[in-house]
Parts: sequence; C-alpha cells; structure tokens
Amino acid sequence: MSEKNIGLLIARILLGVTFFLHGFAKFQGGISGTAEFFGSVGLSGALAYIVAIIELVGGILMILGLFTKVISLLFIVVMLGAIGTVKLEAGFLDGFELELTLIALSIATYATSTWTKFFDPLATGQVDEVL
Repeated sequence: MSEKNIGLLIARILLGVTFFLHGFAKFQGGISGTAEFFGSVGLSGALAYIVAIIELVGGILMILGLFTKVISLLFIVVMLGAIGTVKLEAGFLDGFELELTLIALSIATYATSTWTKFFDPLATGQVDEVL
C-alpha cells in the first residue's frame, strides 16, 4: 500500500469513527432528547432518527470501506444541515469548524473512491485501492 493510500485510509477510518461515535452518542444519550432538540430548531423530530442512523451505520460502513461514495454524500448533507440550522451563527471557531472539516474529509473520500470497487473489495482483490 502506498503512502498516499495509507494517508487516505487513515482519513477514511477517522471520518467513520467520528460519525459512528456521534451517532452512538445520540442513541446512548436518549434519541428522544435529540429529537426534542431538532424540534427546538425548527426541524422534524423524526429527522433526528434519520441523522443518527446515517451517522451510526454510515460510520461503520465508512470504517469498513463499503459504499464510501454514497456514505460520503450523506455525511456532507448531514453536515451542511448542521451548519445551516445551528452552527453558522456561532461563527467558525466554536461553531462550524468541525463540520467543515468533516465535509472536507467526506469530499476527499468521495473523490478518491470509485463506484465499482466499494461493493466487495476483498472478492475482487482490490483491497489496496479501496479508499
């Protein structure tokens, strides 16, 4: 595995772990509280469940290198939603810097993944190229 691929692999795994932990925290802390918060900022409480599932399941899939293009796009949508509804008015520092960083990592993962290799890299023998 090349140094470039190792760097992208580390970035992809970190992205997956971050989203997984955020999704896990939403369920562990009581998803109903998250749903109430979503409602308080004008969003449907049901959206909290969707976001938490995207973060939790998407995080696992990202760590495994499965469906990385699709998951990257979902992560970008979730982060843009967070910035647009809650984080933007706080400014960059202590506001949306984490979300922007996660968007950048998602874009990098999307750009370096291929549609044909993420379904079963072990079976195709292309594990080295899956990012």
